[in-house]
Amino acid sequence: MINIESIDGYRYDLTGMGIHPLKLIIDSLSPRHESEIVEGRDGHVDLETTYDGRTLSASFYIESVDGYDYNQLRNQVYRLFNGKTYFYVIDVKEPKKRWKVKTASKFTVDKLSRIVGAFDLALMSTSPYAESIGTTLDELTFDKEKWQVGQGLVLENPVYVHQLPTFKIFNAGDVTVDPCQMPLRITFKGESTNLQIKNLTTGDTWAYTGITGVNDTITLDGIRSLINGVSVFGQTNKKVLSIAPGWNDFEITGASEFLISFDFRFYYY
Repeated sequence: MINIESIDGYRYDLTGMGIHPLKLIIDSLSPRHESEIVEGRDGHVDLETTYDGRTLSASFYIESVDGYDYNQLRNQVYRLFNGKTYFYVIDVKEPKKRWKVKTASKFTVDKLSRIVGAFDLALMSTSPYAESIGTTLDELTFDKEKWQVGQGLVLENPVYVHQLPTFKIFNAGDVTVDPCQMPLRITFKGESTNLQIKNLTTGDTWAYTGITGVNDTITLDGIRSLINGVSVFGQTNKKVLSIAPGWNDFEITGASEFLISFDFRFYYY
């Protein structure tokens, strides 16, 4: 079974619409290898491997109320899966992970009887990864309807809001959260002079050569560096902080009283 959600969070009642999901197939990662041939040397030099976006496929059948309603239902299918509009597809066997997709190619609803039709969708995601429905600022407990078994959660109950200069941040996913590619929002509020936020696990350091007061808020939103909503990118070392899979050790220098929070999703193969 499959659930479909709009980008703004509306979950379609497919069965109520007369659209019945049958199966969802998720293809493997598609590696893209970059290599170089060296003259006079056998083989090639392996430079880097990255991933293409992900491909998926889904099967449905439709059942209208009567023969007159069939074409309207078919048109509703074409409207929903129009090829331009992104939506989330969710396998009900893994209900707390989702894929952001759109229809990859044309398809036909085959009419099987006066009121029944069937169709297959080829889907494409620009990202090779599934993402968690919940974020790190949602409570990481299974009774909150945000998380499931198999998402890499640990019993230590990770914390994502801190006040001390050394702390740990946990990434339950398979993939490093890179703010150049994925949403990552780090919020620091408090007094600082020449602030540095260091991820000792990845070796990343973000630094600001300025002063903040007790009521000032620094926001690292993707690749942007803001203070009270105004860019201060030119006063930073122009670096970003990434979050590796597993536990990440952080250290803050140049700050006195402060509160820092990390808001991101987990990403899965």
